[in-house]
Amino acid sequence: MLNHLAAALALLPRRLLPSSARTVIRGCRVLGRMEPAVVRCLPGESKLTISFCLDGSNKHMLRDQDEALGKVLARISNSITKSQGKAKKSKKKQGQQPCGAPEPAVARLFYAGEEVPDTVLNSEAWRDGSVLQVGDVKYSVFRNAPTFTSAELPVSLLAGFPVCPNLEIEFGNLQDCEFTWFKETAPNTSPEAAEEVPGQDVSWTEVGRGRVHVPSNQDIGCRLKLRCTPKDGGRSGQAKELVSVGAVEAGPGVCTFDNRHAYTVKEAEWPTMRVVSYNILADVYAQTELSKTVLYPYCAPYALQLDYRQNLIKKELAGYNADIICLQEVDKGVFVDSLTPALDAFGLDGVFRIKEKQHEGLATFYRRSKFQLLSTHDIVLSEALTSDPIHSSLLERVSTNGALKEKILQRSTALQVSVLEDVNKPGRKVCVANTHLYWHPKGRTTHESLVIPKRPCSLGPDGRGSAAPESCDQRGRTWSPSGLLW
Repeated sequence: MLNHLAAALALLPRRLLPSSARTVIRGCRVLGRMEPAVVRCLPGESKLTISFCLDGSNKHMLRDQDEALGKVLARISNSITKSQGKAKKSKKKQGQQPCGAPEPAVARLFYAGEEVPDTVLNSEAWRDGSVLQVGDVKYSVFRNAPTFTSAELPVSLLAGFPVCPNLEIEFGNLQDCEFTWFKETAPNTSPEAAEEVPGQDVSWTEVGRGRVHVPSNQDIGCRLKLRCTPKDGGRSGQAKELVSVGAVEAGPGVCTFDNRHAYTVKEAEWPTMRVVSYNILADVYAQTELSKTVLYPYCAPYALQLDYRQNLIKKELAGYNADIICLQEVDKGVFVDSLTPALDAFGLDGVFRIKEKQHEGLATFYRRSKFQLLSTHDIVLSEALTSDPIHSSLLERVSTNGALKEKILQRSTALQVSVLEDVNKPGRKVCVANTHLYWHPKGRTTHESLVIPKRPCSLGPDGRGSAAPESCDQRGRTWSPSGLLW
């Protein structure tokens, strides 16, 4: 009968269904399938974890791998017996007549239809496809199933700018995962809207699929929800739902880089490569009094905020469809939490080098469909100058000016070197050198990205590299990446 009820209710528009009707539908969907019990068990580790939902409570058990299965099952049985006892006492306190004493819930584990003996060790007992039965409730065991260990949406959402979740996965592949995006049917921008209220119905409308979603102007004022299913090939784990903290806000409209994107709509065709170099202005420098009053007095305060700038930076970098991206003044948190998940979604991997005694550093990204990383070499220029004999003549010349030598040796300037190999032509290597030299308001800014073939080769149809697209830094000035040597 419940199956017929679910089918009938499903024909009604979702927004017309009362909360109780949807609850019935969700309950009907549960019928005919088992709840999951997720087991994490790795060779070399002494413990395993067993996670499942029992009587509305999430259980997370940490047990020894060499422990007998019977001890775990007894623990589960005792847990549900205690839970039933507490519920009985609660009813007495509320003046309700408790039901008769329930039968003790027995926990058992089955594999291929056969009960697993209590003497089998946990490491061998909890196999993928096993069935855990607790009383009348059955759970399907997933051993080392694809799982998101970390998942969150960006705080700032702008219409017209890509939204990329920050995800970390275990036993899975982000390229295999499934993503479905929803927007709130009824806009709600109150601070309390970030958390779902039990019993309150929030309607969601599907607006897209894929790891990256670009909100439209019609989404302004609405929160977003992402349902992501971790996968590894054909294996799937438990889906996770993320709801944005805030609503989508209006974007800045047309940006200066939109015109440049017209020249980089497609990736460069092999063997040509496209290189972008960009000083993205570290947040630690953007928020100083000097920055606000002297360096960038023409910028509105909101335009210097990190969340706002990150939306623009990610959209601009993605729009260049570059094969190699060299970035300077990259905050460590920005690299880990913002740039890496965003550019990974667009097919790029990256490496990071933080400068000594600084909060920012250098980042180099490369398109994994074209290159593989062979090695990285991080060099502190002051150390190289004094320790490497190859620089002895330069050190001698610098030493003639005591003040200059002192300043150079105090600097934390670093050089990030990445050696890449062409995946389409093994043996064709490219050396990428990324650095950001000393800057002072009264001096000269230099940030160079050198891309040098490891041996002579044609990087383009004309035997030269393609010109990098003109770009724009956070100061609003136009520049063309310099130092692209072939």
